[in-house]
Amino acid sequence: MKKIAVLGFGVVGAGVCRLLTENKKALDNAELAYICDLRDFPGSEYGDMHIKDFNIILNDPDVAVVVEVTGARKAAYELSMKALGAGKSVVTSNKEVVAEYGAELLAAARKNGVSYLFEASVGGTIPLIRTLRTSLATDKVKAIYGILNGTTNYILTTMGEYGSEYGKALADAQRLGYAEPDPTSDVEGIDTCRKVSILSAFIGGGIIPPSEIPTTGISRIPTCALSLAKKLGGKIKLIGSAEKTGRGVHAEAGPRFVAYDNILHSVDGVFNGIVIKCEYSSLITLCGRGAGSIPTAAAVMSDVAEALTGRVETLKWRRVNNAPGSKKSRSTFIVTKGEPDVIKECKIIKKITDDGYGAYLVYNAPCMENAPEDILFMCGVL
Repeated sequence: MKKIAVLGFGVVGAGVCRLLTENKKALDNAELAYICDLRDFPGSEYGDMHIKDFNIILNDPDVAVVVEVTGARKAAYELSMKALGAGKSVVTSNKEVVAEYGAELLAAARKNGVSYLFEASVGGTIPLIRTLRTSLATDKVKAIYGILNGTTNYILTTMGEYGSEYGKALADAQRLGYAEPDPTSDVEGIDTCRKVSILSAFIGGGIIPPSEIPTTGISRIPTCALSLAKKLGGKIKLIGSAEKTGRGVHAEAGPRFVAYDNILHSVDGVFNGIVIKCEYSSLITLCGRGAGSIPTAAAVMSDVAEALTGRVETLKWRRVNNAPGSKKSRSTFIVTKGEPDVIKECKIIKKITDDGYGAYLVYNAPCMENAPEDILFMCGVL
């Protein structure tokens, strides 16, 4: 009988173990055999599977799939490489490892005739990676953009709908288990940046390193910007995007004004929404839960089931630089105190004033780095 090993018994790891034991039929009766974690878990129902020596997994010829959900970076990469080298397929939810080392790990999987799968690294329960990897493999993907982080989407929804200040909205997200005790990766856009890095590889096969992707988070967005955006017919969302330009692929991550007639406008709470723009298939939109232990574990399960069927056709990635963004004129959303002189220099598309604040959709926006103090917030328009 084929065996499955799980590396890491945190929030996601526990969810994976639960689904692996509850859904044996979906796995062709393959069984969970090992849970490798250096910590102790007294009283755990999986105590008889708990080990601390990874070599036990490497030396067991019946282990077919290793699930890496450690949350680590370098150690996770090294353990994954060892597993692939030992002829074992690897499934992961670790977007940091995929973004930083995906090209090397995919090459190692090809060399050793096994699979490296990472559906759970982007989009939660949404079958996004599989759609790009299989259903759209014969199409030409021109752009991918969307809401890729359920935590920030929940926070921005709470701020926009209920007028909550950022700190309170974040505390609510933490209380409900949507945000980590240290939310930096989510709220500063780092998580979205890593996911965009992974998605960039499906536009031409070149992955853009996260360090090259311009990234802005949501922690400095004033609540008034959310309410004013609503009065202008839109919402503020944290958007990750990768698109083909005349000079390659450009990727970025940051807040965007999303108008009411945009399909992503209605994607609220912990949900993710992604739009894929293709040469032949036109626009494809996928939506689903993007945060939580079980939703992530469900995506891991789908990869485990696929890996158990035999070697999956492995992607070929290479590292590429982030190309310059499009030079076409883009509109900008600006929130100000009053109406500063710099606004008068812009081409105003739409504006509203409320309680001493102004909100504008404009062309020819000023450079944010040199913006006057009375500009409170500024972002692009999706």
